Amino acid sequence: MAIGKDSINSVIGPGSIFEGKFYIAGSLRIDGKFEGDIKTEDALVIGETGKVKTNISAREVIVSGTLIGNIKAENEVKLEGTGRMLGDITAPYLELQKGVVAKGNITITGGQKKDVRKIVEESFGGIKSLDSKD
Repeated sequence: MAIGKDSINSVIGPGSIFEGKFYIAGSLRIDGKFEGDIKTEDALVIGETGKVKTNISAREVIVSGTLIGNIKAENEVKLEGTGRMLGDITAPYLELQKGVVAKGNITITGGQKKDVRKIVEESFGGIKSLDSKD
């Protein structure tokens, strides 16, 4: 995931506080504090000084700061070494760097559209369900 500074078209800078809804067609970088709703069809970057409380829906997400909320990414999620997160992640690909602190559930789809549980059960072969007590 290579998101350059030139490809970011909106920024919530250090020391800034934003509360509310932010729906954007391009990429967003947050180095300040954000609480509310975020939706983007592109990338979302939470910088080292960024503090975000929201559920995120984006193409790509990089967390270097603090996030309280869930991530649903179309392509990938990267949690950098300074990243702190409470929430669930659903994405085709996840990169974790050494030093990350996170708690939540992770669903890695591998780019598959099929239910992940079914993929794993079929791969194991011939079982009814992982939850079954038979």
